[in-house]
Amino acid sequence: MIHMTIDRRELADFLRRSRDRVRPSDVGLVEGPRRRTAGLRREEVAQLAGMSADYYMRMEQARGPQPSPQILSSLARALRLSVDERDHLHLLAGHRPPAGRIGGDQVGAGLLHLLDQLPDTAAQVLGDLGDVLAQNDLARSLLGGVCTVSEHGRNVIWRWFADPAARAAYPPEEHDHYSRLHVADLRAAVARRGAADPAAARLVERLRGVGEEFTALWDLHEVAVRRRSRMRVVHPVVGPVDLDCQVLLAQEADQRLVLFTPPPGSDTADRLTLLRVLDTERFPSKVG
Repeated sequence: MIHMTIDRRELADFLRRSRDRVRPSDVGLVEGPRRRTAGLRREEVAQLAGMSADYYMRMEQARGPQPSPQILSSLARALRLSVDERDHLHLLAGHRPPAGRIGGDQVGAGLLHLLDQLPDTAAQVLGDLGDVLAQNDLARSLLGGVCTVSEHGRNVIWRWFADPAARAAYPPEEHDHYSRLHVADLRAAVARRGAADPAAARLVERLRGVGEEFTALWDLHEVAVRRRSRMRVVHPVVGPVDLDCQVLLAQEADQRLVLFTPPPGSDTADRLTLLRVLDTERFPSKVG
């Protein structure tokens, strides 16, 4: 388990941006005519959290002592943080629950067996930073295989921002939505690993060098662990495919199983059946 230390700069930034997102009316305060910002004032956050305004101000200035878990819980309530944001706040302040078992790049035999037992469901095993660690045949046919030669060639977030071809299979009007999903989920993963984690730091540094889009989204400091969503893939052979994405956490804390299933009432199942038939015709050795 990596020893966690407070990340004062990131903690200060997250508190400021979280404060800006809460309107006074959300917490029962009167906005008043002289208010210059839409969010809460520092003094108001301190009052709601039951702490001194000076103590809170030093936190936003990346100064002062490490806040206790009790203070962080009070701040989370005052700032109306979601569960993911609350956990993120604790992690930045150097407090977190014991880490689960780490799998790294090695996918357990049980998960690999499960992938083989899902011929009718596209499924992948992803690392917490976005690396595709394993996928079954249908996922490979639907979403494409991944290159493992370059350092981040199998990382879905790196490919999304660094390789324009990675976006070609998704409707252009949804690109901004997926970009924010990727960055918010990566934010949470980086905080769980801690500021000293070399793999996380290297990935973020490389993504910052790709272009302005990632950097602008990263600086928003949005946090949201991706658990379920709906997406549309425009496959070059079978056309548009709507999918429900369900993310299941593996026993290893840094791995997750992602299932891509047909939404109720859609024609996705028929399109996936066609894709499997075409794939079998191309690779007859898979039969048996």
